[in-house]
Parts: sequence; structure tokens; C-alpha cells
Amino acid sequence: MENIILFDDNTYKQLYPLTLTRPICELRVGILRIREKWELWFNNKASFLTSDYLQEKYPLLVKDRNLVINGSVLPSPSLCEEIIELSEGEAIIDGETLIVAKFSKEQFDQLKNRRALGGFNHYQTKADFIKINQLWDIFKMNGEAIASDYEKITRNRLSEALSETNQVLGKNNIFVEPGAQIECAILNATTGPIYIGKDAQIMEGSIIRGPFAICEGGVTKMGAKIYGPTTVGPYSKVGGEINNCVITGYSNKGHDGFLGNSVLGEWCNIGADSNNSNLKNNYAEVRLWNYSDESFTPTGLQFCGLIMGDHSKCGINTMFNTGTVIGVSSNVFGAGFPRNFIPSFTWGGPGGMSTYRIPKVFEVAERVMERRNKVLDDTEKRLLENVSRITSVYRKWE
Repeated sequence: MENIILFDDNTYKQLYPLTLTRPICELRVGILRIREKWELWFNNKASFLTSDYLQEKYPLLVKDRNLVINGSVLPSPSLCEEIIELSEGEAIIDGETLIVAKFSKEQFDQLKNRRALGGFNHYQTKADFIKINQLWDIFKMNGEAIASDYEKITRNRLSEALSETNQVLGKNNIFVEPGAQIECAILNATTGPIYIGKDAQIMEGSIIRGPFAICEGGVTKMGAKIYGPTTVGPYSKVGGEINNCVITGYSNKGHDGFLGNSVLGEWCNIGADSNNSNLKNNYAEVRLWNYSDESFTPTGLQFCGLIMGDHSKCGINTMFNTGTVIGVSSNVFGAGFPRNFIPSFTWGGPGGMSTYRIPKVFEVAERVMERRNKVLDDTEKRLLENVSRITSVYRKWE
């Protein structure tokens, strides 16, 4: 059995701020992280080839036989069929982009050092698959990814029974894991599958329209209105109105207010009655901050909301403009609309911004993570310190 290595390709900076704190394959699209999808398809654990400062938390393991996979690519049946047919020393490409290769340890070291495929046999793929190249691809492709994950996860398994207190449409397109609690909810799976993870809780009055996934320990608060395609990651709490969002995990949007066409990282919190715009008043194409270009890039989308990096938060009644990007460990508050791009480690908002200092960042993160029985360890602290250093160029006031 080949050892799986998931590598970051040159799109990693376009996926900042989410990939400031994780390899690309740790992004959640659909029900699972990209890494988890590949591990499920090939029944083997994966390691990572990523930025140097991330390797401590996400280590690389190279063995005699290795399946080297682009971490921004989601598996599909046709792509996996092509992979199975590969021989050692062969690779699959899409245009000039490496998708996957089967390499010995010596071949892998050669490729890693040269960063080129010259001398190796490579073939153009004919498979259909999803590749995450831009931040908005995460919510744009989420419905297709939910459906694919749902089919893979639930195949040949029986769902837990739904209580008769619920109103259900499309019952055969709903899967409930053990320990989940769902009472007095409205579930409509005629528009796409609904997956309810282990020990998740759908509180009374929740109205959910698929495609939808809530992962282990997630909670929808009373009266939540959720339109698909939406994913609520592990141990996240959501309420109010949500439309086509991906919440990576351990984050809260627990109160009234609207969140649409958006992606939240981990350990985020949206204050009560906060709202984001996902459509410009003139219905024009939305532009989004791109770290790679260091400018606002056209998305080709009419609907695009908020991107928020790990450990960031906003105060009550915060109003976000269409296409807002917030970095890692920022605390946004104050009357009026914040800027469309808020750098990592920012404290403040429309009334002025200063640097959110590392000691205070650690103090808050430790409290937040403790509530979920997690620890901010030294590895995580060093990672955040590196992110602060990397992103200091964007804090013009320093």
C-alpha cells in the first residue's frame, strides 16, 4: 500500500488567510476536509508537504512507495481509477499542474528538490474532479462536495431514525449518525442531501434546506434558518440565517443575523446581530482581496460574502461589506462598516486599527480553546507567531 503525501501547490497563497494556518488539504469542502476524503478513498493516513513553518504541526512522512497528491484536488471516482492504474515513476497532470504521482523515496526526493517533472512519465488526466484554486471555490463547490462525501460516507450504512416530532421532506436523502438529537425541526432534503453528524444537535424550530452537513458535536440554535449548500464543522454553533457557507470547525455564529456565501476558519466568533452583505447594491461582480496579487481580484461572482481566518472575531452588530477578507487572530468591532480587507492580528475597526499583540492573542485563544477541551500548545503558539511575522507587511500602521 502506498504512503499518501498531500502537497501544497502554488495556489496556497491565493487561499490565504485560511492556508496561513493549515495546508491546503486541511480545508473543509463538503462534509470532510480534503485530506480526510483522500484517506477515506485509499484507506490510509496521509502526511503533508507544506510551508516550512507549518511542517512542525503537519509533519511529512516519506516511505519506500508514495502516492504524492495535490492537496487542492478533491478525489473523484474517475480520478481514483486513473490513480490505481499508475505505475511507479508515473504522474498525472492537468495542463502543466501536477495532480498525483507514484514515486519511490528516491524519486520523491528528486522531484522535491527539482520541483519539476522532467525525466518522469506523465499523462494528461481525462478525469472530472474539483480543484480549489480560489477562496470562493470553497463555498461555490460545496454543494457538489457534500453530495460526493455523503454518497461515500453513507454507502451500505443505516441511518439512525428521525423522531416523529420533525417535519421531513426527502427522508431517504437524510443520514443521521449515532447520538445526534433532532426534535421539532423542518428538514427538506429534496434539494440535496442532509448529513447530521455524531452527537450533533438540531434544536427545535430549526429550518434546514439541503445540501447541508453538520459535523460531530455541531449545534443549530432554536429557530435557525439554513439554506444549502452549507457545512457546519465539528463543535460549531450556528443560529440566525445562513446561506451557502462553510464553517470549518470550533467556530460560533450562534445568534440572529445573516451570513451568506462565506467561509469561517476555526475558533472564530460572530457577535450577536452581525450581518454580512453577499450582494452589491448595484448587482455588480464582487472583488475579493487576493494575497498572491496583493490587490482586489474579480471573482466572477455576483454573490460573495465574508472570509474569516482562524481565531478571528467580531463584536455585536458588526456590518461586513460584500467581499470582505479578515486575516488570522483579528478582533473587529465598532460602528460602521470595516474595510474590505483586514490584516491578521488587527484590533479595531472603522474607528481605527492597531496591532493585536501576541500575548493577548494567546490569552484569549487559551480561554476559547479550553471551552472545547483543547489546549493552545507550544507548537500552535509558534505557528501563530510565524503568521504574525509573515503578515506584518499588511499592517501599515506598524
